[in-house]
Amino acid sequence: MHIPFLDNWRKRHGAAHGVAVLGPSQDDPEGVAELLSECALLRDQAASAGLELDDSPRSLEALDQLLPRWRDDPEELPWLGNDAGLYLGTVIVRTVPEAAWQVWPNGQPVVRLPSGREINVVEAGLDWAVSGAPELSQIYAEASED
Repeated sequence: MHIPFLDNWRKRHGAAHGVAVLGPSQDDPEGVAELLSECALLRDQAASAGLELDDSPRSLEALDQLLPRWRDDPEELPWLGNDAGLYLGTVIVRTVPEAAWQVWPNGQPVVRLPSGREINVVEAGLDWAVSGAPELSQIYAEASED
């Protein structure tokens, strides 16, 4: 349901859509990685555009080239951005040696690089969904060089 005043309230109060991982996530890193890699909405959007997401850096480049039809739906936009961030994190964790999911105490999943730097991939995905920048492939490139 689209409620314009609620969208405005969320913007003013910094309310965000997203995912939180609660519970003993450090006890089951593979389970957390599997859960975070689902990204069903993004995978459905990509499939409807003829793009198969295969968890590769090349698929991030292809996502960057998609026509952003999701921007027409303010209810879908944050969820798709959330999925884009989780997908970005999935690609990084699966292809950058020693990169791993890290869950902050508030439940926010981030990707920790071998250097110790953490990337808030959900925030990056939301930025990408809203404005197209920075590109997912650009964030990946920076992470893989870190």
